Amino acid sequence: MINLLLTIQDTAQALQDTTAANPNLSQPAPELHFIDLLFKGGWVMIPLAFLAFLALIIFVERYLTIKKATKDESNLMVQIRSYIQTGNLDGAMSLLRNNNSPLSRMLQKGLKRIGRPIKDIEGAIENVGKLEVSKLEKNISILGIVAGIAPMLGFVGTIVGVITIFHQVSIKGAIEIGTISGGLYTKMITSATGLIIGIIAYVLYHILNIMVEKIILKMETDAIDFIDLLEEPGK
Repeated sequence: MINLLLTIQDTAQALQDTTAANPNLSQPAPELHFIDLLFKGGWVMIPLAFLAFLALIIFVERYLTIKKATKDESNLMVQIRSYIQTGNLDGAMSLLRNNNSPLSRMLQKGLKRIGRPIKDIEGAIENVGKLEVSKLEKNISILGIVAGIAPMLGFVGTIVGVITIFHQVSIKGAIEIGTISGGLYTKMITSATGLIIGIIAYVLYHILNIMVEKIILKMETDAIDFIDLLEEPGK
């Protein structure tokens, strides 16, 4: 028992001596916050932050616009059919004006062409449909550009980090953790940030495209129904 106590005392004394000789060992490692980590990425993080902000703004704006265009219009064609079958074209036109959607604007153009050959009506509807789709797709391609550029900027940060490492080594003439840590931070943080922004932008780009494709399919289906309605006997 006495030997065990002596051993514990010797161990405690050894720890005290080691701590006294190396005061840094008694201090806890400084806490590294996420923001501080990002700042270690260097100047490349500035254009990456701009790309992330741009992608977010475009996605939110386009998402709200496309969502507004996808409002439920299941009863619109039913009402238009009823108006046309009773010959109330003014009522149908008023309904479409109040609806204010890509589909309603497309059908308005068709109603204005009633009395002309079906081919002319189809052409007018198709032209308006293309214009409405182009409005919905506005700026979506920028998300695709961000998805491609962000990883490239991250790679630029990798190159900058490697250059920084070699520069520090050439100055100090030795390879130490303290010498290369700054370049490694720049290299890894910019690469990871660029990849994350690129992946997110790529996903958001395809989400918006899928939403637009659903609207296009709905517009094409309703346009065909409208033309079939005009071709019914007695029209």
